[in-house]
Amino acid sequence: MSQFDAIVIGGGVNGLIAGTLLGRRGKNVCIIEKSDRFGGMASYSVDGGPTLAHSLYNLSPRALGDIGIGIQHPVLSSKPVSTVSLSEDGRHIVFKNDGVYWSDGTKHRESDAWSDLTRQLITYGDLLRQLAEAPPPGGQKAILSRGALKEFLRLAKLGIGLKKLGKSEMRRFLQVVLSNVHDIILDDLSEGPVAGMLAADAIWGTATGPRSPGTVFNLIYRLGHGGTITQPAGGMCALTDLMVEAAQKAGCLLMPDTEVSRILLDNDAVSGVETTDGRTIAAPNVLSSLAPKLTSRMTGPSAFDIETMRRVRNIRARGTTAKVNLRLKDSSALPSLSDELAHERLIYAPSVEYVEAAFNPAKYGQMSKAPVIEAFKMQTADGASWLSTIVQYAPSDLEGGWTETAKEQLAEIAVETLSRALPGLGDQIAGKQVITPDKIESATGAPGGHWHHAEMSLDQLLTLRPTNGMSRYSMGPKGLFQCGAATHPGGDVMGLAGRNAALAALEAQP
Repeated sequence: MSQFDAIVIGGGVNGLIAGTLLGRRGKNVCIIEKSDRFGGMASYSVDGGPTLAHSLYNLSPRALGDIGIGIQHPVLSSKPVSTVSLSEDGRHIVFKNDGVYWSDGTKHRESDAWSDLTRQLITYGDLLRQLAEAPPPGGQKAILSRGALKEFLRLAKLGIGLKKLGKSEMRRFLQVVLSNVHDIILDDLSEGPVAGMLAADAIWGTATGPRSPGTVFNLIYRLGHGGTITQPAGGMCALTDLMVEAAQKAGCLLMPDTEVSRILLDNDAVSGVETTDGRTIAAPNVLSSLAPKLTSRMTGPSAFDIETMRRVRNIRARGTTAKVNLRLKDSSALPSLSDELAHERLIYAPSVEYVEAAFNPAKYGQMSKAPVIEAFKMQTADGASWLSTIVQYAPSDLEGGWTETAKEQLAEIAVETLSRALPGLGDQIAGKQVITPDKIESATGAPGGHWHHAEMSLDQLLTLRPTNGMSRYSMGPKGLFQCGAATHPGGDVMGLAGRNAALAALEAQP
């Protein structure tokens, strides 16, 4: 029987960061992953196609630094990607760090208003990032812990930051942070593709529309590290390979192709895990990057009180995002786009109302016939050209289920939608891959195929994430911790949930 100081279940980005940080702090760590490849959604692909995640906008420099990876590493030092809002009339709009432009290079009339609004939201994101980089505030355990003074100083720093905004700006921050993005955007911008792009950025991966409460928080979350979007040199797999290398350098034992069947307990304390092939691996600490429901199932309900289990069962994680990968016949430019623009981030979201209308069918278990789409043109390792697309509002609980017919329909809708702005796109397509939320769930364990493992809603944030009583990463039995996207501050390729959980586990050591 192998003996470790800590076992990490799940080798996605959060699991790798949690295990590596513990390893660098002198712990003997084992990271177990059921797939043959580490990286979770950031590295998962089908038959060599594009990975589920295809860009970076929220990877935490602090989390990277804690595992020994500098933000200037060649894999991460790619130039920022601009966003191109696709238009049916061919007058596409380009969003850059210094403003908004028409595709011919002339400045858009709403450039200054867009810049002012995004600059304000990035300022708010900088404040909230201070909350993201540590466990949520509050709780009796926090007050009595050795880190109580540090937490007090962190909250004091946040308060000072709010005060520095000035009274009027602080008042606006408190007004907008929990509001709906529809009203906030249209207060500053006219209805149309500039506003539509921001509305789209507020709803990716969620079961919400622009009018839903709390969507301004989602947008601020997305802008929390400055809003810069990049693609790693070599693709997302190059990033996860870099993290695997960091884990190995930290002395972690990596166990791919291994699935945990049970978390073992002894006198209400973790004693290790048992794998599906019958092996027992001992450790006094287990950090699970799986969703709370899966983790509690491995531990057994008897380890938790009835109220805790009720809360875990009621965590909402309704995925509404599918991946449609379009294989192109060759590397030719996309219709109506210059080759330069074709390699930027492409968005189809003509207006805020379009985004809201796209959400309406998903409320009732139907796929949107006019979805919101994000796309990147890219090459995979075999040299094939792809248009990697994320299709928003393809619900996990689709009426009638995700049959082959439903998948074909979704692919057709994606091509038809993009063809409105890229006429003739269909003629360039040689093949299609459709990865629906149910497939994402079965492959990665993410409930409902949800990016965050739990909806980023007002009642599932901060001290309520993933649920009341479990917000500071410890879960029931002594030595059991959550380190996945369901915990604070959430998912995406951010890594802070894994980092924070590892620090919480270290703090809990006697």
